[in-house]
Amino acid sequence: MPEISSREFERLPLRVHQFLVGVPLHDVWAIDLPSPRTGITLDEFLRATNDRLFSLTPGVRGLVALRLLIGNIFGWDRPRPSTEAVPTFADRLTEEDRARSLAPAGAREGLFRVVYQFQNEKLVELINRTVHAGALSALVEEPNRYRFYFAVYVRSVRRLTPLYMAAIDPFRKLIVYPSLLRSVRANWDRTIRNVASKQG
Repeated sequence: MPEISSREFERLPLRVHQFLVGVPLHDVWAIDLPSPRTGITLDEFLRATNDRLFSLTPGVRGLVALRLLIGNIFGWDRPRPSTEAVPTFADRLTEEDRARSLAPAGAREGLFRVVYQFQNEKLVELINRTVHAGALSALVEEPNRYRFYFAVYVRSVRRLTPLYMAAIDPFRKLIVYPSLLRSVRANWDRTIRNVASKQG
Protein backbone atom coordinates (compact mmCIF):
# COMPACT_ATOMS: atom_id res chain seq x y z
CA MET A 1 0.00 0.00 0.00
CA PRO A 2 1.85 3.08 -1.21
CA GLU A 3 3.03 6.00 0.77
CA ILE A 4 2.46 8.84 -1.67
CA SER A 5 3.98 12.25 -2.22
CA SER A 6 2.69 15.17 -0.22
CA ARG A 7 2.25 17.07 -3.52
CA GLU A 8 -0.53 14.77 -4.70
CA PHE A 9 -2.32 15.04 -1.37
CA GLU A 10 -1.95 18.79 -1.05
CA ARG A 11 -3.57 19.32 -4.47
CA LEU A 12 -6.84 17.85 -3.18
CA PRO A 13 -9.60 20.32 -2.24
CA LEU A 14 -9.64 19.40 1.45
CA ARG A 15 -10.30 21.62 4.46
CA VAL A 16 -7.35 20.14 6.34
CA HIS A 17 -4.79 21.99 4.21
CA GLN A 18 -5.90 25.34 5.61
CA PHE A 19 -7.10 23.99 8.93
CA LEU A 20 -3.76 22.50 10.00
CA VAL A 21 -1.56 25.12 8.41
CA GLY A 22 1.70 25.22 10.33
CA VAL A 23 1.40 21.61 11.53
CA PRO A 24 3.91 19.34 9.71
CA LEU A 25 2.49 16.64 7.46
CA HIS A 26 4.42 13.56 8.56
CA ASP A 27 3.30 11.22 5.81
CA VAL A 28 0.31 10.32 3.66
CA TRP A 29 -0.89 7.01 2.24
CA ALA A 30 -3.48 6.07 -0.36
CA ILE A 31 -5.35 3.03 -1.62
CA ASP A 32 -7.53 2.72 -4.70
CA LEU A 33 -11.02 1.29 -4.29
CA PRO A 34 -13.24 -0.09 -7.06
CA SER A 35 -16.22 2.01 -8.05
CA PRO A 36 -19.54 0.15 -7.86
CA ARG A 37 -21.41 3.42 -8.50
CA THR A 38 -20.98 7.18 -8.32
CA GLY A 39 -21.65 9.49 -5.40
CA ILE A 40 -20.30 7.42 -2.51
CA THR A 41 -19.07 9.56 0.37
CA LEU A 42 -16.76 8.89 3.28
CA ASP A 43 -19.72 9.45 5.58
CA GLU A 44 -21.66 6.68 3.79
CA PHE A 45 -18.66 4.38 4.09
CA LEU A 46 -18.32 5.18 7.79
CA ARG A 47 -22.00 4.47 8.42
CA ALA A 48 -21.79 1.19 6.49
CA THR A 49 -18.93 0.04 8.72
CA ASN A 50 -20.36 1.46 11.96
CA ASP A 51 -17.47 3.95 12.08
CA ARG A 52 -14.91 1.15 11.79
CA LEU A 53 -13.02 1.73 8.56
CA PHE A 54 -9.95 0.07 10.03
CA SER A 55 -9.70 -3.45 11.39
CA LEU A 56 -6.71 -4.42 13.52
CA THR A 57 -4.95 -7.69 12.84
CA PRO A 58 -3.56 -9.64 15.82
CA GLY A 59 -0.07 -8.39 14.93
CA VAL A 60 -1.13 -4.74 14.91
CA ARG A 61 -3.13 -5.20 18.12
CA GLY A 62 0.01 -6.66 19.67
CA LEU A 63 2.08 -3.64 18.64
CA VAL A 64 -0.55 -1.26 20.03
CA ALA A 65 -0.65 -3.21 23.29
CA LEU A 66 3.16 -3.09 23.51
CA ARG A 67 3.16 0.67 22.91
CA LEU A 68 0.52 1.16 25.62
CA LEU A 69 2.50 -0.99 28.04
CA ILE A 70 5.67 1.01 27.43
CA GLY A 71 3.69 4.23 27.64
CA ASN A 72 2.26 3.13 30.98
CA ILE A 73 5.73 2.36 32.32
CA PHE A 74 7.17 5.72 31.27
CA GLY A 75 4.01 7.75 31.87
CA TRP A 76 3.70 8.84 28.25
CA ASP A 77 -0.09 8.68 28.24
CA ARG A 78 -0.84 10.33 31.56
CA PRO A 79 -2.76 13.63 31.31
CA ARG A 80 -0.42 16.53 30.87
CA PRO A 81 -0.22 18.97 33.76
CA SER A 82 -2.08 22.23 33.26
CA THR A 83 1.22 24.07 33.03
CA GLU A 84 2.05 22.02 29.92
CA ALA A 85 -1.39 22.15 28.30
CA VAL A 86 -1.25 21.87 24.51
CA PRO A 87 -3.93 23.65 22.45
CA THR A 88 -6.09 21.08 20.70
CA PHE A 89 -6.69 21.12 16.97
CA ALA A 90 -10.39 21.45 17.82
CA ASP A 91 -9.59 24.93 19.13
CA ARG A 92 -9.13 25.95 15.48
CA LEU A 93 -12.72 25.11 14.48
CA THR A 94 -14.76 27.96 13.10
CA GLU A 95 -18.51 28.24 13.61
CA GLU A 96 -18.90 27.15 9.99
CA ASP A 97 -16.74 24.08 10.63
CA ARG A 98 -18.83 23.14 13.67
CA ALA A 99 -22.09 23.59 11.80
CA ARG A 100 -20.83 21.52 8.88
CA SER A 101 -19.40 18.69 10.98
CA LEU A 102 -21.41 15.48 11.17
CA ALA A 103 -19.85 14.53 14.52
CA PRO A 104 -19.25 16.69 17.60
CA ALA A 105 -15.73 17.87 18.31
CA GLY A 106 -14.18 16.01 21.22
CA ALA A 107 -16.14 12.79 20.76
CA ARG A 108 -13.95 9.89 21.90
CA GLU A 109 -12.93 7.25 19.37
CA GLY A 110 -10.59 4.83 21.11
CA LEU A 111 -7.33 6.65 21.78
CA PHE A 112 -8.39 9.58 19.58
CA ARG A 113 -10.88 12.44 19.72
CA VAL A 114 -12.85 13.75 16.76
CA VAL A 115 -11.94 17.20 15.49
CA TYR A 116 -14.40 17.28 12.60
CA GLN A 117 -16.21 14.95 10.21
CA PHE A 118 -17.41 16.25 6.86
CA GLN A 119 -18.98 14.32 3.99
CA ASN A 120 -15.64 13.20 2.56
CA GLU A 121 -13.10 14.16 5.20
CA LYS A 122 -12.59 13.23 8.84
CA LEU A 123 -9.91 14.49 11.23
CA VAL A 124 -9.14 13.00 14.65
CA GLU A 125 -6.39 13.91 17.09
CA LEU A 126 -4.27 12.37 19.82
CA ILE A 127 -2.42 14.33 22.48
CA ASN A 128 -0.04 12.72 24.96
CA ARG A 129 3.42 13.34 26.36
CA THR A 130 5.16 12.18 23.18
CA VAL A 131 3.18 13.77 20.33
CA HIS A 132 0.24 15.86 19.27
CA ALA A 133 -0.95 13.99 16.19
CA GLY A 134 -3.75 14.42 13.71
CA ALA A 135 -4.99 11.58 11.50
CA LEU A 136 -7.04 12.46 8.45
CA SER A 137 -9.17 10.08 6.39
CA ALA A 138 -10.51 11.31 3.04
CA LEU A 139 -12.37 9.70 0.16
CA VAL A 140 -12.04 11.17 -3.32
CA GLU A 141 -14.06 10.04 -6.33
CA GLU A 142 -12.06 9.69 -9.54
CA PRO A 143 -13.01 8.36 -12.99
CA ASN A 144 -13.81 4.64 -12.57
CA ARG A 145 -12.53 4.42 -8.99
CA TYR A 146 -12.34 5.96 -5.54
CA ARG A 147 -9.10 6.85 -3.76
CA PHE A 148 -8.88 6.67 0.01
CA TYR A 149 -6.24 8.86 1.67
CA PHE A 150 -4.82 8.52 5.16
CA ALA A 151 -2.59 11.39 6.31
CA VAL A 152 -0.72 11.87 9.56
CA TYR A 153 0.24 15.26 10.99
CA VAL A 154 2.63 15.55 13.93
CA ARG A 155 3.30 18.56 16.11
CA SER A 156 6.18 18.28 18.56
CA VAL A 157 5.28 18.65 22.20
CA ARG A 158 8.79 18.22 23.59
CA ARG A 159 12.29 17.18 22.55
CA LEU A 160 11.24 13.54 22.78
CA THR A 161 8.84 13.84 19.82
CA PRO A 162 11.34 13.48 16.91
CA LEU A 163 13.09 10.58 18.66
CA TYR A 164 9.78 8.89 19.39
CA MET A 165 8.58 9.21 15.79
CA ALA A 166 11.90 7.92 14.45
CA ALA A 167 11.61 4.89 16.74
CA ILE A 168 8.07 3.96 15.71
CA ASP A 169 8.29 4.86 12.01
CA PRO A 170 9.60 1.45 10.85
CA PHE A 171 6.67 -0.29 12.55
CA ARG A 172 4.16 2.23 11.18
CA LYS A 173 5.46 2.08 7.62
CA LEU A 174 6.19 -1.63 7.32
CA ILE A 175 3.41 -3.17 9.42
CA VAL A 176 0.71 -0.90 10.83
CA TYR A 177 -0.37 1.34 7.96
CA PRO A 178 -0.20 -1.30 5.19
CA SER A 179 -2.37 -3.51 7.41
CA LEU A 180 -4.84 -0.71 8.12
CA LEU A 181 -5.19 0.15 4.45
CA ARG A 182 -5.73 -3.48 3.50
CA SER A 183 -8.53 -3.53 6.05
CA VAL A 184 -10.07 -0.43 4.44
CA ARG A 185 -10.16 -2.28 1.12
CA ALA A 186 -11.65 -5.38 2.78
CA ASN A 187 -14.31 -3.32 4.55
CA TRP A 188 -15.14 -1.50 1.32
CA ASP A 189 -15.62 -4.82 -0.48
CA ARG A 190 -17.67 -6.21 2.41
CA THR A 191 -20.00 -3.23 2.70
CA ILE A 192 -20.16 -0.72 -0.16
CA ARG A 193 -19.17 -3.00 -3.02
CA ASN A 194 -21.18 -5.97 -1.77
CA VAL A 195 -24.35 -3.93 -1.23
CA ALA A 196 -24.03 -2.31 -4.66
CA SER A 197 -23.65 -5.70 -6.36
CA LYS A 198 -26.79 -6.99 -4.63
CA GLN A 199 -28.74 -3.92 -5.65
CA GLY A 200 -27.50 -4.23 -9.22
